Amino acid sequence: MRALIAGGGIAGPATAIALQRAGIEAVVLEAWPEPSGEVGSYFTVAPNGLHALDTLGVLDQARQAGFTTRENVMFGATGRSLGSIPLGRPLDDGTVGLTMKRSRLGAVLVQEARRRGIEVRFDARVSSAASTAAAATVTLANGESLQADLVVGADGVHSVVRCAIDAEAPRGRYVGLTNFGGITRDTPVARELLPDAWHFVFGHRAFFGAHPTPEGDVVWFVNVPRPAIGDDERRSTTPEQWRTWLAELLVEDAGPGVALVESGELELMADNTHDLPHVPHWHRDHMVVIGDAAHAPSPSSGQGASMALEDAAVLATSLRDAGSIPQGLARFEELRRARVERIVAVGARSSSTKTPGRLGRILQEAVMPLIFRYVVTERSQEWMTGYRVSWDEPSPQRAGSSAA
Repeated sequence: MRALIAGGGIAGPATAIALQRAGIEAVVLEAWPEPSGEVGSYFTVAPNGLHALDTLGVLDQARQAGFTTRENVMFGATGRSLGSIPLGRPLDDGTVGLTMKRSRLGAVLVQEARRRGIEVRFDARVSSAASTAAAATVTLANGESLQADLVVGADGVHSVVRCAIDAEAPRGRYVGLTNFGGITRDTPVARELLPDAWHFVFGHRAFFGAHPTPEGDVVWFVNVPRPAIGDDERRSTTPEQWRTWLAELLVEDAGPGVALVESGELELMADNTHDLPHVPHWHRDHMVVIGDAAHAPSPSSGQGASMALEDAAVLATSLRDAGSIPQGLARFEELRRARVERIVAVGARSSSTKTPGRLGRILQEAVMPLIFRYVVTERSQEWMTGYRVSWDEPSPQRAGSSAA
């Protein structure tokens, strides 16, 4: 069996590695040219995602690309402590969470895929896909046509493959937040912050997060509730102008936000945040979508990459154990849909807490300490971060209990 995978971010090469392990040849097709350096901002892979990486045999390489995160600590705009949440049940070796640049994890997966003999093609944008009951085809932007037994859409929230499966498929939904990310190097703030932790501030006009690194830097992000940023505004605004604006949004809030933004450098600018709560059709004939192409959560869930990594392993074992490709794709959806849609819903609720308005902010600071003490706890999150994919014995009962 041969598969073509549209998308070379995280889900694409991870799926290629998993399919190869299941005895299925795969080719990864990435739309953009191969990057010459690191791009974008930082994110954290939770224990369930790390377990999936371990299942694929890539966890040790991922450790080299990131640093440890053990918990999230929350503060109100006044500086009041609202509570903390551990990242979840550690792996057997004690690993809890890894924070890294998204592009670093993508590069690790591409490098490992190539080391295993998997073809990864950059500058190979999939412009269309089609399928019959016997095979599937993709057409690249340069006019080249490729055929295989299976096409996997790992091409994100704006997926071409999703629309090929269902022309009426929903598009990504803007969640009302724009995202900015940066780093402040060699700063004394790194020594003032709790190590191995994200520090979140529910500010008056924006949501701020910061994490110290082992090297003495601080990586940070700002989520701003506002209308989506258009191409004209993006092109006409310089990084310095964005930083000035972000500092103004944070000036009323306690914490190191203003100082870090003013003395830092932006690495991610004007990124409109989308989610994808429900896609009616994940597969048709010999095509399927996975990761953000099927179920994009808001970044507030902290689960986007982890769900994609889980998808990679579950899709491979579902195809390996099925009598046909359509049966394998149906099995994949059966094992995954309830769980991932629940996580997307959690992410949507988390995003809404970042945009309550000034009056809502006052109520939020009064109520949130109780929520983090009694409602949003490590135990209550076990269904999400305690989930473990199974390579040798896929179990619908286990998957179902994790999604209940």
